[in-house]
Parts: sequence; structure tokens; C-alpha cells
Amino acid sequence: MPKVLISDSMSNVAQKIFEKNNISVDVKTGLTEEEIIKIIPEYDGMVVRSATKVTKNIIEAAINLKVIGRAGAGVDNIDVLTAKKKNMIVMNTPGGNANATAEHAFALIMSVLRKIPFANETTHKGQWEKKNIKGVELSKKTLGIVGFGNVGVRLSNLVKGFDMKILVNSKSLESRKSEYPHVENSSFDDLVSKCDILSFHCKAAADGNPMLTKEHMKKMKPTSYIINAARGNIVDENDLNDALNEGLIAGAAVDVFSKEPSKENVLFNNPKAVLTPHVAASTVEASIIVAEMVANQISDFLLKDIKVNTV
Repeated sequence: MPKVLISDSMSNVAQKIFEKNNISVDVKTGLTEEEIIKIIPEYDGMVVRSATKVTKNIIEAAINLKVIGRAGAGVDNIDVLTAKKKNMIVMNTPGGNANATAEHAFALIMSVLRKIPFANETTHKGQWEKKNIKGVELSKKTLGIVGFGNVGVRLSNLVKGFDMKILVNSKSLESRKSEYPHVENSSFDDLVSKCDILSFHCKAAADGNPMLTKEHMKKMKPTSYIINAARGNIVDENDLNDALNEGLIAGAAVDVFSKEPSKENVLFNNPKAVLTPHVAASTVEASIIVAEMVANQISDFLLKDIKVNTV
């Protein structure tokens, strides 16, 4: 009987699917790298979200491991190169939390444009800061979307009712632009200079260098906003903080950070930044969908050698 380790908290639907398929499953969360290394030789499969870092040391100790499943899209926390060298399959669940992430990005946009966090905090304190709270409307603005996968596409659909112009920077859009007549393809530099809201929904650069630096921010409208619900190292945090302080841009909303969990960050306490702790994909619905997807994919692989959503 195959045996699977679930090392991160997720919906119990995953455990139920494994049990239904006669696959032995252990749920052990919050383990250190050393603790995982000790037990990983027992398992044929491993399921993670974002908390567990599947390091080279873990993979090399996993003498029986055949598959690593990520309940989510990003696999930054898995040493994919080492896994491939060990002939292990790495799979993810693209699209499973796309709607949740897109909705959170939209919520960030509205929060920063209408100063919702500041309005909420001061009103709770009885300060009634009405004269200091003047928002910006989304209608008639230009939204720039970098990356046009599941999340970017969903966000573009969410804002259709706001009479916005939508510019997209995506290598793959040209071949499928007939499917999305409501958007325009654009170069990155052109998009940066024209958009009122710049929202990232792409992978981080392979070399780890930020895609957006202060040089780009200098070309943006001083009334523009930056939204990042993709990956923390896409936007240079120091440059972003400087741009906010120097008035190069009007505001930013960030859900992801260069180091997570983020206990310290240059953006903390910047009044022009709305910050959330990497929760864009964290909804009741999305947690069930990704858990179900990853459990079914791993079950199909271990029992039938069917490979789905491999990376």
C-alpha cells in the first residue's frame, strides 16, 4: 500500500481521498527540516502547501519518494531541480485558487484606492477622518496586468464592469488574443508608463532578480498604484518603499514578500502601503479545491501512473 505524508495544513478532503483510494496517509504539520528528513524515507508521496520547504536535503533522504504534490500553483518552496535528478515527479494544482487570488488582488486594488484600512482603523478609534480620506475611482482607469495565466485572466474579467482599459504583458497572449478581445497586448515598458494600476500575476524571474525597480517606477504616473499578489521578489521592496516616500507613485498593495514569514520588512508602517500576509489564495473554497486536486492527482499517479500538472 502506497504511503503519503501531508506536511502542511489543508482541507481534510485530501486525507479522505487518499483513504478512499486505499493509500495510507499521515498528516504531520509544523515539522522542521530535520524532523522531515527522519521520517521521509517511509513515504511514496508528499503533499505540501507553502509552509514546508522541500529542500535538497529532504529530497536526497527520501529514498522511496516518487511524487511531491503542491496544493497550489507556485513551487518556489520545492527544490524541483534536485527532485528531477532523483526522478521524482513534482506536480501542482494550477487554476485551483485562481479565482481566490484574483479576487484578493481586486480587493487590494479597491482597498488602496479608497484607503479602506486607514478609514477602518481611524473610525474604530472614533477619529472621524472624513476630510483626510479622499479616494480614487477605478472607472475609466488603465489596468496593467503582468502575466496572463489563470489569475491574470480572471482579474481582467472581474474588472469588466468598471469601464477600464486593460493592458497585458504576456508572452503567450499573442497566440490566444482572439479569446480575450477586452485586453490589449503591450510591452512591459509601455505598460508601466501608461497604467494607473500595475498588477503582477506572473512567475518570478529565474535569476531571482526583481522585474520592477526604481528605474521603472520613475517612468510611472505619480498617481499610479502597484499591486503584487504574485511573488515577493518580483518588485524590489527597497525601491518600492523609496518610490512611495518620494511620491513617484501614489500607493501600493502587497500580499507577498521577499522573505516569508515576514517579521520585518522595509514596507512595514509605510502609510501608503496596504499589506496582507500572503493570503490571496486563502479562501474556504480554494482550500478545498486545491486539496481535492492534489490528492486525486497523486492517487492517480501512485495507482495508475497517470501524470497530471507536472512541472
